[in-house]
Amino acid sequence: MSEQNLDALRQQIDQLNLEILRLVNERAEVVNEIGKIKEKQGVNRYDPLRERHMLNLLKENNKGPLNQMTVDYIFKQIFKTSLKQLEVDKKKELLVSRKKKSEDTVININGESVGSGAPTFIFGPCSVESYEQTAKVAESISAKGLKFIRGGAYKPRTSPYDFQGLGLDGLKILKRVSEECGLAVVTEIVTPAHIEEALDYVDVIQIGARNMQNFELLKAVGSTNKPVLLKRGLAATIDEFIHAAEYIMSKGNENIMLCERGIRTYEKATRNTLDISAVPILKQETHLPVFVDVTHSTGRRDLLLPCAKAAIAIGADGVMAEVHPDPSVALSDSQQQMDIQEFNQFFSEIQKFMKQYELNA
Repeated sequence: MSEQNLDALRQQIDQLNLEILRLVNERAEVVNEIGKIKEKQGVNRYDPLRERHMLNLLKENNKGPLNQMTVDYIFKQIFKTSLKQLEVDKKKELLVSRKKKSEDTVININGESVGSGAPTFIFGPCSVESYEQTAKVAESISAKGLKFIRGGAYKPRTSPYDFQGLGLDGLKILKRVSEECGLAVVTEIVTPAHIEEALDYVDVIQIGARNMQNFELLKAVGSTNKPVLLKRGLAATIDEFIHAAEYIMSKGNENIMLCERGIRTYEKATRNTLDISAVPILKQETHLPVFVDVTHSTGRRDLLLPCAKAAIAIGADGVMAEVHPDPSVALSDSQQQMDIQEFNQFFSEIQKFMKQYELNA
């Protein structure tokens, strides 16, 4: 008889479990509807006052045998699960999300495909200082069959007394050397006011680390038809980085490239800390091409090659690095730029590595 009672009680538990499951899922559906309404209203989805009201209501109606501490714990876990589900659903809705678009985004820039499988390389000086300086680097880039040159015409610097770039004159120099050497120009724009004058001179608009959350700038470049290279902020989380890209795409510009350039940590051996794991995470979470800037992430010429190899090996779509004819007299970041000879050696070693990597793949 006792065995029959045990079986009956177990069946009762099974039915109660199923009923709890049904109610929890039904609750989740209601929470999703509330989340959609709050999203339209621009209201924060988490409301601590509402949570306290729900806990107080449960306390008033708790007849036992569970004590109130246990009841609070159970329902707080349910509340947390609902909030997490809202965040997952919100990420699914992002235009940059891999869940929104499963295939990789491939960007065509002057006939060159970025994100199609073969790594893309972007080299050039930190700052455009003169035509002669920029032309020497451009000639070296072109001689290697490469198609992109980077260079700063507008330079946001930590100190207001440091070299701030040549501005429009720098853009004109980049345009001239790019036409002479058949290169696409990648350069940073720091304010929405500069975009209109820059459009005739650039092929890719770069958003620097310090401007990753300059939302007005992000929206402004999102309204253009120029490809955008978005760099991760100095202390930005990957989630913040992805949402910065969403700002751009929400305005209609789908040609976005992400660039991991190192984040600020307590480590002093390098200029920043290269978060190499960000590459596969960004590739999983988004459908956008991902670059690695080995110059700004390390700040050390001796680490450029191994970090570039690591970037390619882990699946980056491209690598960025800085080159200057004479880094010792560079007006910015002299300690981290390669000279032409070092650049030649760097690229030769990268080519050997890629051939070996392809053989072993």
